This record gives sequence, structure tokens and C-alpha cells, in this order.
Amino acid sequence: MGDETSTSASGSAQEPAAPAMQGAGSVKQQISNLAALSLRATVPEVDVEPIVEVCTGKFGDYQCNNAMGLWSKVKGSGTSFKNPNAIGQAIAKNLPACDVIESASVAGPGFVNIVLSKSWVAKRIQDMLVNGIKTWAPILPVKRVVLDFSSPNIAKEMHVGHLRSTIIGDTLARMFEFSNVEVLRRNHVGDWGTQFGMLIEFLFEKFPNWEELGSQAIGDLQVFYKASKQRFDEDAEFKDRAQQAVVRLQGGEEKYRAAWKKICEISRNEFDQVYKLLDVQLEEKGESFYNPYIPQVLEKLSSQGLIEESEGARVIFIQGHQIPLIVVKRDGGFNYASTDLAALWYRLNVEKAEWIIYVTDVGQQQHFDMFFKAARMAGWLPDPKEKKFPKTSHVGFGLVLGADGKRFRTRSTEVVRLGDLLDEAKSRSKSELLQRLTENGKIVDWTDEELEQTSKAVGYGAVKYADLKNNRLTNYTFSFDQMLSDKGNTAVYLQYAHARICSIIRKSNMDVEELKVSGNISLAHPDERVLGLYLIRYAEIVEEACTNLLPSVLCEYLYNLSEMFTRFYTNCQVVGSPEEPSRLLLCEATAVVMRQCFQLLGITPVYKL
Repeated sequence: MGDETSTSASGSAQEPAAPAMQGAGSVKQQISNLAALSLRATVPEVDVEPIVEVCTGKFGDYQCNNAMGLWSKVKGSGTSFKNPNAIGQAIAKNLPACDVIESASVAGPGFVNIVLSKSWVAKRIQDMLVNGIKTWAPILPVKRVVLDFSSPNIAKEMHVGHLRSTIIGDTLARMFEFSNVEVLRRNHVGDWGTQFGMLIEFLFEKFPNWEELGSQAIGDLQVFYKASKQRFDEDAEFKDRAQQAVVRLQGGEEKYRAAWKKICEISRNEFDQVYKLLDVQLEEKGESFYNPYIPQVLEKLSSQGLIEESEGARVIFIQGHQIPLIVVKRDGGFNYASTDLAALWYRLNVEKAEWIIYVTDVGQQQHFDMFFKAARMAGWLPDPKEKKFPKTSHVGFGLVLGADGKRFRTRSTEVVRLGDLLDEAKSRSKSELLQRLTENGKIVDWTDEELEQTSKAVGYGAVKYADLKNNRLTNYTFSFDQMLSDKGNTAVYLQYAHARICSIIRKSNMDVEELKVSGNISLAHPDERVLGLYLIRYAEIVEEACTNLLPSVLCEYLYNLSEMFTRFYTNCQVVGSPEEPSRLLLCEATAVVMRQCFQLLGITPVYKL
């Protein structure tokens, strides 16, 4: 980037920044706060947001890139600055004196490279060890979020297609919760569709005394569903009765409501078993919950002149789309759009959410685009260009593919049951663990309970991580062999890396809890400094993952952190070295951050493998 000109931050004439400003939020946020003070002092006549990025070159840790943009605004206006570099020099000089920055230098056309103080980085790590990782939570510009994810259909089984929505949604929720955002986790289950007429009528026909038999009447809900569907498709008279049953259910007839509740209860119990395995928390607010709100919401939209009649249906015409958004079908029934509009109205006006996030496959992108535009037409949401809240986002994701490049299915072309898939992951994990422990003679050190819990943690974690590490918009190929490999960017490799750090700490025979209070971290070796600097970037990584709704950003950080630790451990002797206390604290800090990454990804860490 050209010649470097250095400026010591401590030599600045500015007053020190307020301690609260230096201590709050991510490191990037703190550097941005300091840069903002410098920019106001440098060009008080221009209102400008600081542009701060992680520096990839050898001259600094962070970089302020405002000089060229400012030059284009002030040149020719009688400014004393001769070029962008001069503005960069002024920005560097005006950075407030503080213990965060060791030095600042200017390269090329005004790039301000900022070097963090090693002692400040060390202190930030030590403070986290004493006060907890929660002190590294980023500060986000939102206080309450609705996350709509998982959302299976009642009476149908959860399959591999629900895996992505469930674990991507759960990870996003965990990241926002870590960032002190209130998250309303919503399971918008399909519990109010036309399929219920078919199921209820089949139940009444097969088991007139179904109330006495309860769940036994239905038995396996999937078998029951297929049998009722076959009857619906083949028997016109039954189909008519089923369609009438929908009307009677939606009209509130007690007999039909009772049967509907029983079917929902059985289905819900099956869902809950899968959620328990995945350690996912959700609050159900299905289609039926929003149904009573639909008429009043559509009435509001009609009074605004947004709903029109078209070919017997009631629709909203959306600019940029050839087909309209149908909100009332020709037969007078409601649909996904009418339910989604009612749900959005409820989330904005009753739940007072600032950001409503929907996690579904990319195939629903057009629906959400039209639905969001309709809400903006109604004045419910600001223009996205304004970057204001409240706002809505569709978190789309690609397909889960099999080895043949097609949708992942069983050999009999059935969709893969999610429960079966998780059981197989645990079984394979346990088999490999037993083989390895038997071969190295350590099987005697493990209890049956330890084997069971470790197999679950490794197996389920491998399934989750294999999905989350990919850019969610792309399809990914499901492979047990790849996800359970202990080499490369896999959960198994990362679990081994974490367990190894725990082993290093155990072998030291030092009291790490005591060290946190009495010891001091030193970052004298270059690899110590690189590891320390990457550790303190954790908050801005979580911030980036939340802002862009990309769990893969956190996965990439976790893998890179494990690689940096390996380099540090290879080049810096820990146990038995003069620097052992300091380096053990770096080991502990790495383990703490790795565990928090695992927690946000919904993965249970293991401490020995």
C-alpha cells in the first residue's frame, strides 16, 4: 500500500475516549467509536460514518478507510488538505489517546492502519476469563426479534427437509440471545389446512368410538395419513364428506374440534421427540392461532384500496410481479398469504417485534418477496433502502442432496425421517469411538454413560455442523462418511481439538481458576499475539453472523481458531515452559471461546475423546 508514516496514538492532542466507549461492544465497534471521534475532529463540517475493517496486511490489525471518500467531498471547497493521504494523516493524528491503540500509520491514499496494544489485548482476554464470555457479547441495533423456523405440517412426519430450517433457525436464535436480544422462537406449524377434513372423516369412519380409544385409534400417524389420503384420492363420496368436514371444523363444531385437537396432540408429541434430540426450543403458534385475525387484517388492507377482485379471487397486485398475491381463494377460503399477513400484523402490533425473520427453503423466495412488498404497500414496513426498523428477512436455504445429486431420500424413494437420521449418526459415531478406544487400550477408562453421551454429542453435532458450515443458500450433499471424519473442517475434528486443549490443561496440574485471578497473559511471541488477536474478534464475528443471518461465518471462525491454536501450540511450548501460566490462560481462553461457538451452533462440547 505504499510508504508507511507512523503516528503514536498516545501522542494525540485529543482527550481520552470515555472508558464506557472503549469497553462496550466488539473490538471493531470500539475502534469505530474512536475513529468517529477522530473524523469529527478532522472534518467537523462533514457528517460521515467510520469505515473500519480488519486489516489483512502486515501494517496493522484494523484499518480506517474514510480518507478517499472524504477527499471526494472536500476537494475544491477551500480545504487545507492537499490529497487523501493528508486526510489519512489527520485521522491518525486525531485518534483519541487511549490504552486500546499502540500506534497508527498511514499508507497510500490515506489508509489508516491501526495496531492494537498487546497489553490491552491481553487484558481483554483476561477480563473475559474472570467475568465470563458473555462480556464479549456484541451490541446489536435491535431488542426484540421473531424467528419463524422449523414449521412442519401437523400429521406429517419431520424429515430431512425440516433439518435445515430447524438447525439454522436455532443457531440464529442462539446468536441473537447471546447478543442480549429477546428472541421469540416461533413454530408456525401447518395445523389448519384442508388435510384435516380428510383425517377427521377417516377417523370417524374407522373408529366411531375414537374418543374412548384416544391415541390408539390413530396408532402410527404416518400410516393413518397415507391410508386416509389414498381413500380421499380414490373415493369421490369420501372426498365430499372430507371437504364438508373442513367447513364444520372451521365453523367450530365441537366434535370436529375435539378430533382436530387429538390429531395435533399426537403429531406434536412426535415433533417434540425430534426437538429434544436436537436440543431445540420452540413456542408453537401455528396457522390456527392467526386464523381469527385474518378477517380484520384483510378488512384493513381492503379499506386502503390494496385488495381487488380478480377472476373470482381477492388479490393484491404487486409491482414487479406478473401474478398477484392471492389473499382469498375463489371458494372464499384463506391461504398462506392471508395467514402470513395476519401473522405479520400480530408480530408487529401485538408482539412488538423489530425484526421478523423467516427460515424456509429458497423455493419460497417469491412468496416472501411479494408478501413483504404487500406489507410495505400497507405502510407496515419502511422502505428497505432507509435501513430502518421494523424489518423482515427471508433466510433461504438450499436442498439436502444424496450422493446421486438428487434430493436426499431412502432407497425406497421415501423422504428420510429425521429421527432415523439422527439415530444413525449416533450409532456410527459410537461404533467409531469404540473401535478407536479399543485399539488404543483406553476403553477401560470410559463408562457406558460416557460412551453414550459422547456418541450423541459427536454424532448429532456432526450432522448440525455439516449443514451450518455451508453457505445456507447452496445445496449440500449429505454424507455420513464426510461429516464423521476427524480430518478437515468437521465437527469431529473440532471436538478433538477442544478435547486436546482440555487435556493440555489437565496435564499441567495447575489450578486454572486460580491462575485467572493471579496470573497474567503475555503476548510476546508472534503466534501468541496472532491467537490473542483472533480470540478478541469473537464478538464482531457473532455480530457479522447475526447482521447477515449467516451461521457459516461462525463455523469458519471456529475452524480458523482451532488452526491458529495448533500453530501456537506447535511453536510455543506450554507445559514445563517459563511462560506456562500465561500460555495455559491462552489455552483456557481458546477452550472457552470454542465452547461458546459450539453452544451457539447447538453442539454439545466433549472434554475427552
